Amino acid sequence: MTATRATVSRNGQISVPAAVRHRWGTRSVLVIDRGGYAIVRPIPEDPVTALEGAYAAAGGTTEDARAAERAAEEAAEQRRVAGR
Repeated sequence: MTATRATVSRNGQISVPAAVRHRWGTRSVLVIDRGGYAIVRPIPEDPVTALEGAYAAAGGTTEDARAAERAAEEAAEQRRVAGR
């Protein structure tokens, strides 16, 4: 991880360093305002193609998700009762 200082122009623009742009391989970025700081993320030229195959593996079943949620609710209830 590297850090680079950038100056904001009078028009509110900054330049992403060339090395970063080339590593990302994109001309577009997403700026996420987190209050005290911002996150700059690359946006692929074709987001749909970039996601192809990303979720190809089989996920858990709905029943697995429900069981996990029930267990989490039960644990939260036990902590609530124990804290009385």
